[in-house]
Amino acid sequence: KLNQIPALLQSEIKNSGLFLAVFAAVLGNFNFGYSLVYPSPVLPNFQSPDADPRLKMDTEQAAWFGSIYSLGAAAGGLGAMLLNDMIGRKLSIMTSAVPSTIGYMLMGGAINVWMLQVGRFLNGVAGGMTAASIPVYISEISHKKVRGALGSCPQITAVFGALALYALGLVVPWRWLAVAGEVPALLMVFLLAFMPSSPRRLLSLGREQHAERVLRWLRGSQYDVQSELLAIQVNRQPKITWSQLRTPTYYKPILISVVMRFLQQMTGITPILVYLEPIFKKTNVPLAPKYDAAIVGLVRLFSVAMAAFLMDKAGRKALLYTSSMLMFASTLTLTMISHTTPCPPGPAPPNQTTLDFTSNNDFGSGPQTTASLLPIICTVVFIFGYAIGWGPITWLLMSEVLPLAARGTASGLCVTVSWVTAFWLTHAFTHMVDIYGLYVPYLLFTVVCVLCLLFNAVCIPETRKRSLEEIENYFRTGRNFTISQAS
Repeated sequence: KLNQIPALLQSEIKNSGLFLAVFAAVLGNFNFGYSLVYPSPVLPNFQSPDADPRLKMDTEQAAWFGSIYSLGAAAGGLGAMLLNDMIGRKLSIMTSAVPSTIGYMLMGGAINVWMLQVGRFLNGVAGGMTAASIPVYISEISHKKVRGALGSCPQITAVFGALALYALGLVVPWRWLAVAGEVPALLMVFLLAFMPSSPRRLLSLGREQHAERVLRWLRGSQYDVQSELLAIQVNRQPKITWSQLRTPTYYKPILISVVMRFLQQMTGITPILVYLEPIFKKTNVPLAPKYDAAIVGLVRLFSVAMAAFLMDKAGRKALLYTSSMLMFASTLTLTMISHTTPCPPGPAPPNQTTLDFTSNNDFGSGPQTTASLLPIICTVVFIFGYAIGWGPITWLLMSEVLPLAARGTASGLCVTVSWVTAFWLTHAFTHMVDIYGLYVPYLLFTVVCVLCLLFNAVCIPETRKRSLEEIENYFRTGRNFTISQAS
């Protein structure tokens, strides 16, 4: 079997270079997580009565400020479709620092609303580029024994970024929050300049000797790279044509990846994270919303760390089952709680912000009632469930199952679909809450969690401890991972 490496040689793998390269890359995901939840502590400054008149936001402007990031991320995903194959995964990640830095500069120095919106859009472009490029880069430089754990690193560092934003938001003014966001992007560019390119991309360019040096740097000087190089070369394919996309080898893994990214966003994770503090403000939980948001950030961090530990032990499918069930239970409970109160009589007045901090409570009146405690408990359970399964595993599986010949372009397509969905849902969320309260969006998220459970059962393969070449062989041969001379 061409993909097997003797146990003796496996034991001689040194991961220090690999870990350094992954760390440099996932700084882009730290920036992604930071910028994604930027509106959570910042929106109150633009919604309060004493806000600067030039920066004060009404309902529609607040909705755009929360959702335009996703629109920019969709554009960044489209750009990554081209850049991943034109200049490579590493340079695509480094390029994302340009729109990110400009976006933060615009928001930090904003004197009117349009500067905030444009800056937020550019941050989204950078987020879309990193979301499409970093998982692919990590999967292509990793070996199968650690790929599951390292594949969780983008989600872990994104959570670190969000938690850093929540923590800084407690003490730092909103303009300085934007300035601080430039640091991880610039550090990422500096470190990645010294990191290697993907050996699979180098082989696709015919640079065999360079690929061998890179692989030896990533695996250690005592590692025999020839077996791994041979496995990659045997499965190397030219760029696919439109006619080839109609074969199961290509369309099945691409469809699985696209649908997973669609369902991931439809669970409601993006609007919940973006509007976390305003959502908690609509409840009577004992703590202030900003502290509730920080607690949720800590829970996300703990859960994605657990997912990284279990990814190569319990397997992808088991974690996805657990994730779907926890999200379903929590959103169903939130749906029932929010349905016990009457719906608002109609749309809010034009000048009232959608998620107003002085709005009526959706979950009860007494600060110590059970109903007042359930929203934060259910939200914590939802975040925990998402972060151990559908959060990190969707990123990982996208980079694992996509065909090697189409991985750069297809990953950009997946990210574009994901963020177009996130834009629509985040923008619609504010209006749904404005008209119906939280009941309707929570009901939608509950239904989607059931679909996630079914999709995992029927369509998603278990890729634990499989090489990228074995996974591609699974789709080529129809459910057979083993690579033989015949296949």
